Amino acid sequence: MNAQIPEPAILEVNNLKTYFFLERVTVRAVNGVSFALPRKSTLGLVGESGCGKSITAMSIMRLYQEPPGKIVDGQIFLRTGEGQAVDIATLDPKGQEMRHIRGGEIAMVFQEPMTSLNPLYTVGRQIAESVEIHQKLGRKEAMGRALEMLDKVQISAPRQRLNEFPHQLSGGMRQRVMIALALSCNPAILIADEPTTALDVTVQAQILDLMRQLQADFDSSILLITHNLGVVSQLADHVAVMYLGKIVEYAEVRELFHHALHPYTMGLLNSVPVFGKKSGQVLVPIKGMVPPATTQVTGCAFAPRCPYVMPICLEQEPPLREIAPGHTAACHLY
Repeated sequence: MNAQIPEPAILEVNNLKTYFFLERVTVRAVNGVSFALPRKSTLGLVGESGCGKSITAMSIMRLYQEPPGKIVDGQIFLRTGEGQAVDIATLDPKGQEMRHIRGGEIAMVFQEPMTSLNPLYTVGRQIAESVEIHQKLGRKEAMGRALEMLDKVQISAPRQRLNEFPHQLSGGMRQRVMIALALSCNPAILIADEPTTALDVTVQAQILDLMRQLQADFDSSILLITHNLGVVSQLADHVAVMYLGKIVEYAEVRELFHHALHPYTMGLLNSVPVFGKKSGQVLVPIKGMVPPATTQVTGCAFAPRCPYVMPICLEQEPPLREIAPGHTAACHLY
């Protein structure tokens, strides 16, 4: 019996470096990131604010301001429905091919819908306009698709919402509209950047359930960007932990939560309250702050905050290597 050949990942990021060249300093926002997003799966990209998660997403979508931003190295391979690999990093951000990918092949749900939805247009018109551009449908058919998507995201009174403006909706409704807009053109990949941050706990749970259900319905892959480990534990299949523009640990979600290897990942897990533990559990914060992305680091970037720091950590940057099957970490402890 022949061994099954693994299906190539739908998105593959190799040694991505996105810098911002300002007047006096260079901001190394993404500084050598590599990961793969398998088809029909969810990858959680986690880390503290300022570690480069959102700029990684913006680099994939080519939505950062250029200049001062620029991809200085690396590849972003997208495997389309035809099986061809396109390197997004080489495309013109304003060109026709990139416009087709953005919305057609890859769609994004942003953290705050009010900054992403146009306040001057109705919800229905905004979804229909995207469908008209990417699906080449007429206005009537596009509005029908908009209504269908609002129904799919379980928004109340979807026909009424078609003719309402974003300011007339609650935060949870606006986030559902953003998901409907993102999925209206059947993209292969959905990038969700902190999709539940501005919502209360009850609505967060509803949005996570909705994303899980829609992923199954649309056979899409999700890149979930968040600092909320609870969200990652519910939705992700694999987790990549970022620190100062680099990935420091990668593993299957259960493996990471039960056998974290990198001291930074351990610190993140120890600083989060766990439901069901005995009362009196002590949360241990990570000392210090993430250094600015303008810092030239020698050795391990986490060394100044690490409880296990050794002399080699201050001199040599640890490579990201496989410590256990499917589990990689960048740490001199291993």
